[in-house]
Amino acid sequence: MLVVDDDAPIRRMLERTLRAEGYDVRVAADGGEALVSIERSAPDVVVLDVSMPGLDGLAVCRRLRAKGLKLPVLLLTARDAVGDRVQGLDAGADDYLVKPFAPEELAARLRALLRRGMAVDEVLAFEDVVFDVRSREGRRAGRALGLSPREADLLELLMRSPRRVVSREYALDKVWGGPASASLNVVDRYVSYLRRKLGEPQLISTVRGVGFALGG
Repeated sequence: MLVVDDDAPIRRMLERTLRAEGYDVRVAADGGEALVSIERSAPDVVVLDVSMPGLDGLAVCRRLRAKGLKLPVLLLTARDAVGDRVQGLDAGADDYLVKPFAPEELAARLRALLRRGMAVDEVLAFEDVVFDVRSREGRRAGRALGLSPREADLLELLMRSPRRVVSREYALDKVWGGPASASLNVVDRYVSYLRRKLGEPQLISTVRGVGFALGG
């Protein structure tokens, strides 16, 4: 989860509240920082303040939707007029919560957004690589990767844990159904296939004796 708010005390309060709810929370202090964080690793949901200097919450939301990212966005704002809520939803937000709010309501709305997200298309993003979970299509900088079913499964696995090491054994179990179906060497072979299609071998790093990581 990514929390974006330029007000440091509110940002810390949101982080504490959501961590207490069991969420893994990242924070950003402005719209530009938020976009960089999302480009590096797409969160499950974004809690986004509307009123920020520079790139405000509405502009961030529009940019996310323009890139085709469908991750859930909950806008936070002190503006409670109907026109403000309509403007937020038209910008691509999924929900709108007016300050001040009860922490329990925020947590409930986030649970609802995450449940709703399970039923719709999900798009994973890392740097300029985008993977559509439902269509199984991958793109890099807008270029279709032409993935085979196994390559798509492996890329999804790596993109769900960016910058974290995925062991060969874990990949073999999740993508091929375990050692009864294939050997560990097949994981290395398909990582090689992915590297060629991505056009940048260093994007998937090798951790000697362990496995692989997207982004190192």
